[in-house]
Amino acid sequence: MFSRRTFVASAFSAIALPAHSQTAPWPNKPIRLVVPYAPGGTTDVVARVIAEYLGKRLGQNIIVDNKPGKGAMVGTAMVAKAPPDGYTLLMSVISGLTISPTLYGGGDFDPMADFIHISIASTNPSVLVVNPAFEAKTFKDYVDYAKANPGKLAYATSGAGSSNHLLGVRLAQVISAEMVHVPYRGAGPAMVDTIAGNVPSMFDSLPSAAPHIKAGKVRALAVSSNQRNPAFPDVPTMKEAGYPDLISYSWFGISVPAKTPAPIVDRIATEMQAVLKEPAVVKRWEEIGAEPSTMTPAEVTRFVQEEIDKWTPVVKSSGAKPD
Repeated sequence: MFSRRTFVASAFSAIALPAHSQTAPWPNKPIRLVVPYAPGGTTDVVARVIAEYLGKRLGQNIIVDNKPGKGAMVGTAMVAKAPPDGYTLLMSVISGLTISPTLYGGGDFDPMADFIHISIASTNPSVLVVNPAFEAKTFKDYVDYAKANPGKLAYATSGAGSSNHLLGVRLAQVISAEMVHVPYRGAGPAMVDTIAGNVPSMFDSLPSAAPHIKAGKVRALAVSSNQRNPAFPDVPTMKEAGYPDLISYSWFGISVPAKTPAPIVDRIATEMQAVLKEPAVVKRWEEIGAEPSTMTPAEVTRFVQEEIDKWTPVVKSSGAKPD
């Protein structure tokens, strides 16, 4: 026979437990997508397209949160420490996961152990652009100018540790010329100064540079891809100019904190593949010269590890410094 106290306690438990014991289906609130660069660059361009279409498929708003700094390591570290609940995603980039940890002498996160790498949204070649008033009209002109003016030719990039930074370092090495790196906190600010003529040239990822090239605000001299990009068939490759060592691509993906539940990871992976097949996304990628990927999470994980193995010795041998 229940006492009044037991009955009240039992009744309270019957009412209270469902509210605490039942887990609402994911996602049931807005999701944050951390972009480790400033607005306006390729990472931001790709992230905002993904946020729009992935958000539609998940039925929740995805809010882009730009956290630039330290070669993409600030934003990357932030996600590494976030709760593994599927509500904080990282727009993972080649710099933050594979280049900057070596360039800056490590970080407070492990690129592999602290993340689950789910998808590669796009791969993109770099492009060398110059202010329209700059005297170099071709890539050969640019190389000749660099050789004739040691220590005077400056190039902007989205920041120290970016793939574009290393491309500039590599160019200086292969042509035996001294060039000046001007790092910014993202490709957007770097492009603004290049257009304004405050810096004569810039190595940028093609998607963020594309609209400025098409608008005539900057002049494209060469791309770093193996073949000419269909979006810009008139822009030659650096390989064509006799520099096959300058073939280079950047990439942008979706990663989440380690220990994120498998059902959430699987859902994001499935929806990302659907997003990359959306006609509007396919068209957008074609317009900006980006290429989608069909890699599974397991394949992405292997890919990121391979990129770490590839770039670590390159950074060490290049002598590049975190400007």
